[in-house]
Amino acid sequence: MSISTTDFERLLEESARVHGHLCPGQVLGVRMSIYGLNKVGIEEPRGRDRKKIYLVVEIDRCATDALQAVTGCSLGKRTMRFVDYGKMAATFVNLDTGRAVRVVAREEAREKAREYFPEIENKYQCQLEAYRIMPDNELLSSREVELDIQPQDMPGRPLSRVRCDTCGEYIQDMREVRNNESILCRACAEGGYYKIEDA
Repeated sequence: MSISTTDFERLLEESARVHGHLCPGQVLGVRMSIYGLNKVGIEEPRGRDRKKIYLVVEIDRCATDALQAVTGCSLGKRTMRFVDYGKMAATFVNLDTGRAVRVVAREEAREKAREYFPEIENKYQCQLEAYRIMPDNELLSSREVELDIQPQDMPGRPLSRVRCDTCGEYIQDMREVRNNESILCRACAEGGYYKIEDA
């Protein structure tokens, strides 16, 4: 993915449009995207390579919107998977080659930003400007990893659809819990994030 300054600014604009405003996380997410896509050999994630890219994100913060904007990956298309580790990290997978690279934002970049723009007092504005120009090795780290993506986690039509024996709602893609002879949704089996109000 060859990115000119004009392309970078266009990607930042698109990212800010998706997110609602431009912030350091947007710059970081765009930089992570460009870096990760290059590492796995994806040149046109929103074009001819769109069926080759799979993305795992580890945080539900600003950078995730930028990662989605640049890569075109999304939960709805099943090309993005969210694993809640609370880390500013994402794994880029080239489904054609199987190559996977996990990219992590360096924590020390937050303070290092001051070295680039000591005159900017607001730390977020300072980071926003510094993240645009910092070398990749100061901003990011990466490591080749292996992923075993299960068929039920891949893009495409649902592989299964079963009914929960307790609540009657339907569960797709093998997310059910089998308990003896029962089929349960995770909410009925483990307790849900919601509580049903008595009518």
